[in-house]
Amino acid sequence: MDYLYYLFAILAFLAVVLFLEGAYLAWNAYKGPEAKRIERRLEAMTLGKEHESTLVKQRMLANTPGVASMLQQVPRIQQLDKALLQSGLQYSVAKFLGICLMFAVVGFAIALYFGANVLVSIIVAAVAACLPLLHMFSAKQKRINTIEQQLPSALDLMGRAMVAGHAFPSALQMVGTEMPEPIASEFRIVFDEINYGIPTSEALMNLIQRVPSTDVSYFVIAVLIQRETGGNLAELLGNISELIRARLKLLGSVRVLSAEGRLSAWILTLLPFALGAVLQLVNPKFLSILWTDPNGLKMVIIALILMVFGIFVMWRIIKIRV
Repeated sequence: MDYLYYLFAILAFLAVVLFLEGAYLAWNAYKGPEAKRIERRLEAMTLGKEHESTLVKQRMLANTPGVASMLQQVPRIQQLDKALLQSGLQYSVAKFLGICLMFAVVGFAIALYFGANVLVSIIVAAVAACLPLLHMFSAKQKRINTIEQQLPSALDLMGRAMVAGHAFPSALQMVGTEMPEPIASEFRIVFDEINYGIPTSEALMNLIQRVPSTDVSYFVIAVLIQRETGGNLAELLGNISELIRARLKLLGSVRVLSAEGRLSAWILTLLPFALGAVLQLVNPKFLSILWTDPNGLKMVIIALILMVFGIFVMWRIIKIRV
């Protein structure tokens, strides 16, 4: 009887392992990196996908023409649209502003629900409305950092392709089909623009507009100078790749050395809010004077202003450009 129990346990264990292995292999066959790479190559060969090209039309500020024309009258609205494009978020300006308005309404309602007065509720609504904006800037910086990490490998791939006899546009196409996102889509857009007749210099300058990175600017300026003066472009791309890798290595060392300062900045920023939340839960009447008394409101506003100033100072201290 004991032997049958152990045999059943071993067979059950093997069945579970084989099931997990089969599930992983099935997922990898349809959703894995290799499957996605093959899918991108098939899409590039059959042109079955409409690439994100700026050739056909300008980015719409809204899906409704009336709303789009109204947003066109707002000053500096194109800067917001440009930031959304650089962040990689698939939002129109109207949809993004709608999300900000929704956050503001929810924040205002929550503040009123917990008994805050109108002024505090407005402040909470303004802070809540800024949360999507912070998310957009965070996504933009994360996307740019990812492209900077992928750029040396992309330049190496282009250099090897040009040594093998490919032209510069073909090397761009290889990066667009072989490299992972998001750098693949950006180089694919450059290739499409050149392929459709836009001058190479203009297509590369559009790349700088979509990816405001120092490393990408090095690459674009070097290619434009080489096209004017001549030289070995494959060797030039290899040198830029080594320069970017050295810069990223130095930047990593700087981030390690400044980690203590960044941690201190986070602690000093979040500690007052965390302590206030704990005091509010333990003794709600202890902090109620801050928003029921006019002098308390003045103290809160002054404290927030000083906190913003301190955050800016600490951010400037720990932000080191390499």
